[in-house]
Amino acid sequence: MTSPNILVHRHTRSSRIAIAVALLLVLAIPTMPFWASSGHIRLIIELSCLIAIAQMWNLLAGYGGMVSVGQQAFIGAGGYSLFVLSMYGGLNPFLAVPLAVILPALLAAPSYLLLRKLDGPYFAIGTWVLAEVFRLVTGNLSVVNAGSGMTLRAMGQFTAHQREIGLTILCALLLLVTLGGTFVMLRSRLGLAMTAMRDDPVSAASQGVNVGRIRFGIFVVAAMGTGLAGAIYYMAQLRISPGSGFDPYWSSICIFIVMVGGIGRLEGPIIGALLYFFATRLFGHYGASYMIVLGLQTLLVALFSPGGLWELFRKYRDWPWFPVGHMLAHQHSGNR
Repeated sequence: MTSPNILVHRHTRSSRIAIAVALLLVLAIPTMPFWASSGHIRLIIELSCLIAIAQMWNLLAGYGGMVSVGQQAFIGAGGYSLFVLSMYGGLNPFLAVPLAVILPALLAAPSYLLLRKLDGPYFAIGTWVLAEVFRLVTGNLSVVNAGSGMTLRAMGQFTAHQREIGLTILCALLLLVTLGGTFVMLRSRLGLAMTAMRDDPVSAASQGVNVGRIRFGIFVVAAMGTGLAGAIYYMAQLRISPGSGFDPYWSSICIFIVMVGGIGRLEGPIIGALLYFFATRLFGHYGASYMIVLGLQTLLVALFSPGGLWELFRKYRDWPWFPVGHMLAHQHSGNR
């Protein structure tokens, strides 16, 4: 007679292919200055930053249960950190980018302590208020030219080709840190606790998961990843101002990308970012009507497919790209 043996898998054929393709694409980004046009490089830089920022918001809302509409606070903080370190610290802008995550982390820690007792919409409103406070303070600091903004003059020492090489390397590292780092973290014991907290924070707490401490860590990590993306994005723009760095539109982008792509899944922000990126390029010239269509699309997905486009796709083909859990399979063996 036969008896089933239970096998535990961490990967599937689809995930092995997806991870290999993702690594190849990320490693190909630094080679673009040698074969791609400057216009295409700028597009890839923007897309990389969108994926990173959305992935951090997904980590925050999809796993930490903290819906923020003030992530622009850390985008601006990361961008301004880069400009200040380069202008007043005399640092090479490319070497200053990793240091730009320090200020977002320093701002995130006390911000969470202020917001941690708020829940649901009150937490979201609190993050928006803090972001507005950061914007107003920055807009009145003469050291950063107040509302006039700052220009990254230090980039003038590099040729256009050198800038492209440096920026594409930073974009590849950004994706490895935000997407790859999140994938590795979610497959660890900490990730198991985060997934349990996402599904039911009360039950997770009853099983010994320190929900408060994990949420604090997620909030700070998300701020650092968002700040890193902000630094790279505004390095490519060569200019930053309070109105652009702390623009609430950043949070709107995050909400659209993650809600449409799929919240609480690594694949969701990637799909959502690609959809937003190409939709913006194809239909952005329609102006306000185009934004209304995006808003309606978000509403329809939230109503009829709360798991986003990724969950809709999984109903037809269960081909995970970045599985973070354990999958069971039966293997029959002959035993007497």
